Amino acid sequence: MTDDKICPPELKYNPEHTWLKLEPDGRGRSGITYYAQKQLKDVVFVELPEIGREVVHMEPFGVVESAKATNELYSPVSGKVVEVNNALANDPGLVNRDPYDKGWMIVIELSDPPEVQKLISAEEYRALTGG
Repeated sequence: MTDDKICPPELKYNPEHTWLKLEPDGRGRSGITYYAQKQLKDVVFVELPEIGREVVHMEPFGVVESAKATNELYSPVSGKVVEVNNALANDPGLVNRDPYDKGWMIVIELSDPPEVQKLISAEEYRALTGG
């Protein structure tokens, strides 16, 4: 797998292994990184927040569970959850198979758009994870 598939350059990342994709409407789509899902191995359960819940930059918004571990999910930005990926309830393995597309977790209406500048680039994230 190429570096761009493992860590797409158009995304922003936080050190807690979640990514953010800014949508054309200014909202942010988020999920866990390829690195995180690889460390977890087989994801068996994902607990996501309800639509309307406020999330805060670098604070937990949910849980991902695998046969190996249970980890909290950390929000890359602050804002209101406006969409959740309900497909993960029936098929949490989407997180492993396609973490940046079908395995996305939440969409956030950003309350503080400049906060995106606190996130790191794909290159910085690869350096952080040794990838």
